[in-house]
Amino acid sequence: MKTKILLDSTSDIPHDWLDKLDVTLIPLHLTWPDGVQEDDDSRDISDIKDFWNRLEKSDKLPTSSQPSPGEIRNFYEKALKEGYEEILVLCISTNMSGTYNTAKLVAEEFDIPIYVVDTKNASSINALAAKRARELLNEGKSVEEVGKIIEKEIAEEKFQAIFYVSRFDYLVKGGRVSKFQGFVGNLLSINVGLYIEHNTGAMIPFKKVRGEKKARTMLINKALEEVPEGSTVDIILVHADNEDSLASLRKLLEATYNVREITTSFMGKVISTHVGPGTAGFALYKVK
Repeated sequence: MKTKILLDSTSDIPHDWLDKLDVTLIPLHLTWPDGVQEDDDSRDISDIKDFWNRLEKSDKLPTSSQPSPGEIRNFYEKALKEGYEEILVLCISTNMSGTYNTAKLVAEEFDIPIYVVDTKNASSINALAAKRARELLNEGKSVEEVGKIIEKEIAEEKFQAIFYVSRFDYLVKGGRVSKFQGFVGNLLSINVGLYIEHNTGAMIPFKKVRGEKKARTMLINKALEEVPEGSTVDIILVHADNEDSLASLRKLLEATYNVREITTSFMGKVISTHVGPGTAGFALYKVK
């Protein structure tokens, strides 16, 4: 069966993976306080650097919105016209967006198999889910079989998303303070570690430290709580205007795990808006 994989744009997928995995992105949207709208569709670093610069200069952050039913319907129809017989849709956590609910509702309009997954994750962890899905599809599994395996592996905590923010005020400005009680205050010089909890799909703070060296060690220690040292893993290092931190983080990860594949990506507009420039971290898939 010819299967299309659809990701929403919060997946922060390395762009050379789009063709390699036969993935198409469904963009979310942003609206600035002055009413100007733009899609979460960055394809090159110069575009996203311009966006990060505009974020830094803005007193108020843009708000994000999910794709409409009509937009998602167009992506399904396009895949159908291109000869795809099945569609797998991997969506950002329902704790963060209604994209999953819309994608699942629209899927009921079509006769071909469309399996929609609430990944309970965000950012590049969903790119790793797409990579895993394509491996399973290449083994000859159906889209339903693949979707259920991905859901099972999410529940088994094989997918980990761990990062730190250096500008906690973005979480404050973004209206997510209530989810971070105990971490609010004068934290502008503090790096706050966060992970995405696999049951709820919520972004949870777990520690705060001073200095990026300590922040990187903090992330490794958090990963070791769920993924034992020496495990075989795939990794995507990801950042929002903090690429310099990734080289050191990569060395720590390669010293801790048996890394099957490792690459880097940058956070797109929606994720960057919520976590702020200065963020760095990684998505990890436990192969074995």
